[in-house]
Amino acid sequence: MTQPLTPERILEAAEDVLRRHGPQKANVVDVARALGVSHGAVYRHFPSKQALREAVTRRWLDQFHAILEPLDDPREWLHALLNAKRSVALEDPELFATYAALVTEQSAVEQEHVAWLTSQLEEMVGERGRPLLQATTRFHHPAHVAEWSDPEIERDLDRVLDLVAPEQLHRQ
Repeated sequence: MTQPLTPERILEAAEDVLRRHGPQKANVVDVARALGVSHGAVYRHFPSKQALREAVTRRWLDQFHAILEPLDDPREWLHALLNAKRSVALEDPELFATYAALVTEQSAVEQEHVAWLTSQLEEMVGERGRPLLQATTRFHHPAHVAEWSDPEIERDLDRVLDLVAPEQLHRQ
């Protein structure tokens, strides 16, 4: 008996296809083929390739949110953000490339993610949250992924935090 076609199954297959083919070559037909269904069946759940890519990315970003949400120290939170994104960039480069592509397209998913990150920091440091996120872009924006392998990256983040908000972001 075959499993019913659900959005979750489609997203799992889409992640596999993206990993195999990369974001530029992967398409809805490949996802449908991996599931053994017609591409029309996939389109019933996701109206376009873009919608499917955004859903995959949203699902992926939810993993970051789960890691960051319980943290209430901004320094620890920013280090966790860097470490989570760096880890995925190294361990799952194809899926990370999809996320990076959506960032350059100014996707609603990316805008939602930045708004969520900003709100998290604002809960910790008030109105300084947004400028703090902007000041630390090098440590979490996918355009800087090549810099994340620098062995000094963690120390660089601490140095930036010491400069921009030493009284609120003290080391413990």
